[in-house]
Amino acid sequence: MTNNEIETRLFINGQFQPAADGKVFKLINPFSQETVAEIHEAGENEVNKAVTAAKAAYPAWRDLTPAARGAYLHKMAALIRENMHEFARLEALSTGKPIASYFDGQVAADTFSYYAEAGWTVQGSSSLNTPGHLNLTVKQPYGVVACIIPWNVPLAFFAMKIAPALAAGNAVVLKSSEKAPLTSLLGAKLIEKAGFPPGVVNIISGFGSPAGNALSLHMDVRCLSFTGSSFTGQKIQAAAATSNMKHVHMELGGKSPAIIFDDADLESAAQQTQFSIQILSGQTCMANSRIYVQEPVAEKFLAIFKEKFGTNARLGDPLDENTSHGPQVDGTQYKRVKSYLEIGEKDGKLTLGGDGGDGYFVKPTVFENVPEDSRIMKEEVFGPVVVINTFKTEEEVIEKANCTEFGLYASVFTKNIDRAVRTSKLLEAGTVGVNCTSPTISPDMPFGGYKMSGVGREGYMHSLDNYLETKTILIRTSS
Repeated sequence: MTNNEIETRLFINGQFQPAADGKVFKLINPFSQETVAEIHEAGENEVNKAVTAAKAAYPAWRDLTPAARGAYLHKMAALIRENMHEFARLEALSTGKPIASYFDGQVAADTFSYYAEAGWTVQGSSSLNTPGHLNLTVKQPYGVVACIIPWNVPLAFFAMKIAPALAAGNAVVLKSSEKAPLTSLLGAKLIEKAGFPPGVVNIISGFGSPAGNALSLHMDVRCLSFTGSSFTGQKIQAAAATSNMKHVHMELGGKSPAIIFDDADLESAAQQTQFSIQILSGQTCMANSRIYVQEPVAEKFLAIFKEKFGTNARLGDPLDENTSHGPQVDGTQYKRVKSYLEIGEKDGKLTLGGDGGDGYFVKPTVFENVPEDSRIMKEEVFGPVVVINTFKTEEEVIEKANCTEFGLYASVFTKNIDRAVRTSKLLEAGTVGVNCTSPTISPDMPFGGYKMSGVGREGYMHSLDNYLETKTILIRTSS
């Protein structure tokens, strides 16, 4: 494969262009460990150019009707659907995601389709409660919105950030992850093909420093949406506060617990929980990386779980339709996961899996009898690694499940509706699944986290408000 077959440049003000200083970085295929392409790297100068272009394009875009803006979004949805196979191929090359389980394209197309019609729902309110006044609220776009997306499901987040921001009337600068720039750059080609006015959408590739930092500090960026690690989220929030107090919403990391009570459907619980931690090779923020099983059914559950977890994963070339489990995204992530394998073996008992011993592969891995204060119980591993511990009482397991600074997703498996309602109320998580677990979500429900798992919520019915200011207008009337 040659660089000529893959777009590697920055997309600013409607044009593809190289970095001004000619700086590039190598994108490595995590399966073959060969160079896929050399990607042009945005620095502070490119960030400034992109924000300037967005600021200039914003007024005309803002003043279009929702239908006029929606026409472009409809075109994007159609173009994404036409290019599903190419998106899957590019993601396999850059992140090791198996093409057989690629779902980002469908999520992205559906998201653009929804927001193509959603602009009409931007509504204010009115009041006659103040004598002699007709008072109104209106919702208006911020102006320039920055979006910083992760590498694990990049095209889905590309759409989930850009589509609502555009439907609300904003102009956008999006920075992709340096680990997964290719699908965003193909998305930029489709933006060009769809005919979006220059500057309305700008796509840059680069690292957290300098590009992400420059966006976070930029005085003309009024709103920033980020999905990624809690550590990076803290940096972004601090930068936003020290610059212009830009509005920030973030979906961050997780350490999601799944609780299996003794009356649960163990077959279903095992099937769902093993899928949650195995999909994308465990590289998802909401993976149920901690499982608590009530003692009377622990042995039976573990046998079912391990049988499914160990045999369902087919490690191999992500471009092979028979592969269901790809490598970790790069050497850095592989080493990180290996360091947690060492912690798990030291603090608990390894009963399945471990290092794949071939490239960046980590086998579906189970640890048991791990102390609650172990780092592998407290920190996000972001790999196909699960700790399964037992519990006696409901009160005990709720305390253990909540003993973390994360709170993105939690799950409860039980046939007792009273217990399901009671535990759902007590679990400190933005989403609680009852007899289901991640990656199960509903697109029309809010998604986000408690504690260090995020700020704000995203979803079909909720994301538009993230990109809108509310203004009160007081109109004094004659008596």
